[in-house]
Amino acid sequence: MKVVKSVLAVAVVASMVSCGNQVKEVKSLETEIDSVSYAIGLSMSGQLRSGFEEVNKDILTQAIRNGLDSTNLLIDVKDIQNVISPYFQKKQAEQMKEQQEKAAKEAEAKFGENKKAGIDFLAENKTKEGVITTDSGLQYIVLKEGNGDKPEGPTARVKVHYHGTNIEGNVFDSSVDRGTPAEFGLNQVIKGWTEGVQLMSVGSKYKFFIPQELAYGAQQKGAEIKPFSTLIFEVELLEINK
Repeated sequence: MKVVKSVLAVAVVASMVSCGNQVKEVKSLETEIDSVSYAIGLSMSGQLRSGFEEVNKDILTQAIRNGLDSTNLLIDVKDIQNVISPYFQKKQAEQMKEQQEKAAKEAEAKFGENKKAGIDFLAENKTKEGVITTDSGLQYIVLKEGNGDKPEGPTARVKVHYHGTNIEGNVFDSSVDRGTPAEFGLNQVIKGWTEGVQLMSVGSKYKFFIPQELAYGAQQKGAEIKPFSTLIFEVELLEINK
């Protein structure tokens, strides 16, 4: 993230640069060095405003003076990055979380009916004969039970054939239609797949009804998978890749 990198650079410079022990207010810039020094200060302050507006100005000024004089340092120079990096990583994570929460609220406001349709569908579907519901809310029907091995954990790699539709019956993806099986690690797919395929033995064919929170949640994936979509997959486990 450019802003964070800029702020890190500014903060490192601030702790290593120097000025005198007394802060002297100047009214005009007399020399080229005066102008360049002032320009650098403005550049630093601009970067701080855009990426670290919560800066403690007094302590920042003190750090610049201490850094220039190499005296009374409250943080060892070798520890600068260890202090700065975790803070901005945490700040970046918080900002990302806020953006995701905002996007989820906007999506729910726009696609709330889609979410409700999925909840209603699953509520009715779980009452049907042969439908099994797991603790997570994943629903499935055993279309054919195989007698091979089962995947050993979420890191297992598998080869499958699948056919995916939304609850309206529109096909959004199908290896069957393409005529080419798919291979992937179970930790590389949506949660409903990660859980569901681990229930299967090689040679099995299951039909999964995947709640939106085990699928793509608030994300839209293509034209047919709108935010909060409940997804339906017929999956045949062909083999487990060793």
